[in-house]
Amino acid sequence: MESQNRIWTTFRKKPMALVGMGMLAVALIMALFAPLLAPYDPNERVDVVPSDILAPPGEGHLLGRDDAGKDVLSSLIYGARVSLIVGFVSSFFSMFIGTTVGLTAGYYGGRVSNALMRFTDFLMVIPDLPLMLVIISVWGRGLWKIILVISILYWTYTARLVRSQVLSIKERQFVLRARALGASNYRIIVRHILPQVMPLIIAQAVLDISSSIIAESTLSFLGLGDPTLISWGMMLNFAFERAISRKAWWFLLPPGIAIVWVSLAIILIGNALEEIVNPRLKTHHLFNPRNMISLMLAKPLLVESESPPEVTP
Repeated sequence: MESQNRIWTTFRKKPMALVGMGMLAVALIMALFAPLLAPYDPNERVDVVPSDILAPPGEGHLLGRDDAGKDVLSSLIYGARVSLIVGFVSSFFSMFIGTTVGLTAGYYGGRVSNALMRFTDFLMVIPDLPLMLVIISVWGRGLWKIILVISILYWTYTARLVRSQVLSIKERQFVLRARALGASNYRIIVRHILPQVMPLIIAQAVLDISSSIIAESTLSFLGLGDPTLISWGMMLNFAFERAISRKAWWFLLPPGIAIVWVSLAIILIGNALEEIVNPRLKTHHLFNPRNMISLMLAKPLLVESESPPEVTP
């Protein structure tokens, strides 16, 4: 509890982290209270006339209408639900897989570690997007299929991170004492090692949320998302196909800005958490921009000081 209070106290002192929290809170409120905030139901059938198709912003429709004559703002608010569900659920699954693999490989070592890490390296060298396109094309569309595919492919870095930490932690005195007292491997991993690496796991999981949202938006933009659900990626897909020729910016820009908004918020939060739980980032001489500038400015001075002295006749 004391460690959690320390992390939260340090987190509150970081302005950019608080900005990220505020930005993420806006997206979460949109998703949770979509029926109350959206002026229209985007799933409801509407009677439209030709002039309603891609109509510009006006009274009653602050962001105009889409290619089906529906309110863009309502679709944007409801689309936050799918994008955030994919981001958070995929991040949780990938965190679980990566943590399990990393703990097992780091604690047992030997052939177990070699086998798991070679498989991890194999997945890391394969480009994620082409592999996701192949799997979704063969497996079929669907929200949970997209979540599973992202989870299966995005756990590798977490596994590497956890393994590197476990290799160091398992040699500490408290682990050796627990083993000497007869504690089982499962108890040592769960009760003694996992709590030590959990802060780093959470920080990495937060960053994975942004990657998952972008991956889902990319798949939906390419036409491999669930066509029965409203998401920001699917809105971009429809807008790119039908709105660009009509210069309907009110249909194209909002979902793109929403994706950038949430991704930036999560990156700000994740970077702050990673800086807090990984003190080595603070000690590096290139972490502080002022140190980088001072090093760059010191180079020409160093050259001048090392110039050979003038020889007087």
